[in-house]
Amino acid sequence: MHDLIKVGSGDMPSIGLGLWKIKKRQTSQVVQQAIKIGYRHLDSAADYGNEMEVGNGINESIRKGYCNREDLWVTSKLWNTYHSKEHIQKACERSLMDLGLDYLDLYLIHFPISLRFVSFDYRYPPGWIYGNEVEGDSIMKLDPVPLSETWMGMERLVEKGLVKSIGVCNYNSALLHDLMSYANIKPEMLQIESHPYLTQDNLIQLAKDYNIPVTCFSPLGALSYVSLDMASASESILEKSKIKKISEDTGKTPAQVVLRWGLERGTAIIPKTVKLDRLKENIAIFDFELTNKQVDIISSLNCNRRFNDPAIFCKESFGKFHPIYD
Repeated sequence: MHDLIKVGSGDMPSIGLGLWKIKKRQTSQVVQQAIKIGYRHLDSAADYGNEMEVGNGINESIRKGYCNREDLWVTSKLWNTYHSKEHIQKACERSLMDLGLDYLDLYLIHFPISLRFVSFDYRYPPGWIYGNEVEGDSIMKLDPVPLSETWMGMERLVEKGLVKSIGVCNYNSALLHDLMSYANIKPEMLQIESHPYLTQDNLIQLAKDYNIPVTCFSPLGALSYVSLDMASASESILEKSKIKKISEDTGKTPAQVVLRWGLERGTAIIPKTVKLDRLKENIAIFDFELTNKQVDIISSLNCNRRFNDPAIFCKESFGKFHPIYD
């Protein structure tokens, strides 16, 4: 059912379930449904605020005989407030505790943004703000921790057996070049936003040149962001006439066409849904292929439209202009 992508010494299924924005009350059931129908790759993060529920779903799935732990690929991410060397292992161990796991298959630096530490006891997950939001003194506060220090802390997690592979998320080309110059353990994954409106061809090619596999989040584009007022419904890639035409020609849904495009580019994809029918639809993309012409047609929709941009959402939501992309 899955293509596999080599990540370090392991094999990661090329399609996974993204767990961002799934409500706590739904998470365990969604995870169990996904595993039952064949998903073996779960993409989680401390910041999503539902890792305890993800863990419940994993453990229930194992108890019910849907899978073994060894069958699953579980990714989590180091949040921005835990970049200092003294906090990295504690953050990883908190995710492991919440997920009910002994190890992670992959652990990523979530953003190349270091924020002021927020105590685990004070607020978890801490989000983007420092201080007490209720009392009105919350603010986004940066902390000047070098990314090299954070990466060295990630390497120690591998050495201690807490994680099998490490990588980065939301890095640009310059940061990737820099990381490769000092990493003792080379990054084993680059996770980025990519979809037909944001193909990121240069960055993906650079990663391939460094033998770093790529996972694309938000592979269906605007759909993940409409509810957050970070995109409009009119921006849906699934409504584009070129996508609908390929859908008709292949006998597949527009979503399946776009997801298949992601796989044809050699990247892994992590679509998110809470609906059982969509879970089944999203994973049923291994019985057809797109032609080179169809891949090129979809790629031609690129307009460099980035939905997940800290320069925009940090300023609008937290009063801090903080770009990480030019």
